[in-house]
Amino acid sequence: MRLGSVIKVKPEKLEEYKRLHRNVWPDVLKTIKACHISNYSIYYKDGFLFSYYEYKGNDYHQDMAKMAADPKTKKWWAVTDPCQSPIETRNEGEWWAAMEEVFHLD
Repeated sequence: MRLGSVIKVKPEKLEEYKRLHRNVWPDVLKTIKACHISNYSIYYKDGFLFSYYEYKGNDYHQDMAKMAADPKTKKWWAVTDPCQSPIETRNEGEWWAAMEEVFHLD
């Protein structure tokens, strides 16, 4: 499964966000991989962050709950979330807004 999502980055926090992602904490990377996420990228353009990753597990919701419960990941999000501003059209309960895939070519 391929997933894309979008969120705004606060202009005054952009450089901090980039700095943080140049040195993502090893325990956070380990948890991402343990939750069956691969090929993960975040892009920036005109105040927006676009996230893309591939999920290779069998229970996406369970793996996302596992990630959200991880203490190191919670601390990481406490540092990165203040850099972000969710878009107004996101679904209820979303921080990053899920995007619809309209084209893919392998």
